[in-house]
Amino acid sequence: MAKRESGRLMLESEIPAFVDAVIEAGCDICAIGHDSYVLGDLEEMDAATDELDRINEVFGDRDFLLLEIVAYLRSLGRYLEPSPSPGHWSDNSKAH
Repeated sequence: MAKRESGRLMLESEIPAFVDAVIEAGCDICAIGHDSYVLGDLEEMDAATDELDRINEVFGDRDFLLLEIVAYLRSLGRYLEPSPSPGHWSDNSKAH
């Protein structure tokens, strides 16, 4: 997936819609610790390349919202703590 610059900056209020769009694209987005997140595993991302490109175009640059996106994902229970055997985010007691 090539990152295209649309010149648009994502708004903090768009984080829930962004996360929903990534999930709807078939990617299992989750936070890793308190300062990073992944869109999904490589197979998911590869299968959803076109849709992820479209999502990038729609929402624009979000790099500066990294911590806010992570906090939102954690509030949903979609997070993993870094460890040798992290499991799956859905193992969290807060997961919906």
